[in-house]
Amino acid sequence: MTVAVAAHYLAPDRFTRRVMNPSVRRLVRVGIGVWGARELQVRGRRSGKVRSTVVNVLELDGARYLVAPRGNTEWVRNVRAAGTAQLRVGRRVEGVALAEVHDPARQVAVLRAYLRRWRFEVGQFFEGVGPDGSDDELSAVAGKHPVFELSPAPIGPRPGPAPRNGR
Repeated sequence: MTVAVAAHYLAPDRFTRRVMNPSVRRLVRVGIGVWGARELQVRGRRSGKVRSTVVNVLELDGARYLVAPRGNTEWVRNVRAAGTAQLRVGRRVEGVALAEVHDPARQVAVLRAYLRRWRFEVGQFFEGVGPDGSDDELSAVAGKHPVFELSPAPIGPRPGPAPRNGR
């Protein structure tokens, strides 16, 4: 089964890139996971270098999820290619496998819970649809916001640069 990938992406503004994201990243690195924030580290699909970004981990019905509120971002593309990553908060490191959720009913349930928890932070990216929106409204925006389910994975060595030509 082939799933069409939306090319939707909303780039962060200058304030977010230069002030908010670095501030939250610093808090997470010293061990303060504000509202479920974690640093996602995943190997870049082209460079092989470890890329990191701060994400919000949602717990729902005994499962954990990542949602990409800005759409088809670089971390989304890297996760799709790698399939595994590490989540960090302070010195705690957790290996995770990420599986994209394609079931529309589950996407709607995850987006509803995600918006209920972080609407103040990400609501602007969902075209006016909030946690109290109808299933049809949430379904209409679901294709623009990839959802991944997390499961435990072994932690290998800290991701480093990819080997070059067998060296």
